[in-house]
Amino acid sequence: MPSTLPVPIEFVLPDGWRPAAPDKVEELDVAFVALHPEGDASFTPNITIDGEYRPDTASLAAIADESVERMHHFAETVTVTARKEVGSGRAPGLMQELAFSAAPGGVRCDLVQTQVYLSMLDTEDERKRVVVRLALTATVHQYAPLSADFQDLVRTVRPDTPAASPS
Repeated sequence: MPSTLPVPIEFVLPDGWRPAAPDKVEELDVAFVALHPEGDASFTPNITIDGEYRPDTASLAAIADESVERMHHFAETVTVTARKEVGSGRAPGLMQELAFSAAPGGVRCDLVQTQVYLSMLDTEDERKRVVVRLALTATVHQYAPLSADFQDLVRTVRPDTPAASPS
């Protein structure tokens, strides 16, 4: 079931990636999905974007831990292979890389997922916080060449506000 982002964002999708309707991609509760045409075995690399209001004081690391726990519902093993803070004090973020095994479409795959969490505060009320999560998921063999595309996309993410949009 597709979701919507609590705040509008803009970004540039890297060459070769194609948007897909979130409701056409099984088992994803996300606002945006892009697929890469070069699949590996039975898995199609994807970039997803979702987000939610987080009025609590949970750290980005705690929110990332929640994602790891949710992944245990469909993945046999989930290992956090890297985690670091990114961004700045005004625009904090967190990146984590996960390795896991899953069976999409009934075929077992070893997958890698990079998740980037971006915290966005309401400029008028800093108690209002939105956390946007971007994720790249690919097989172990696909991951290295596609991770640069994902980094390029992450660098272009920004709030889509009237001031940010060209007239």
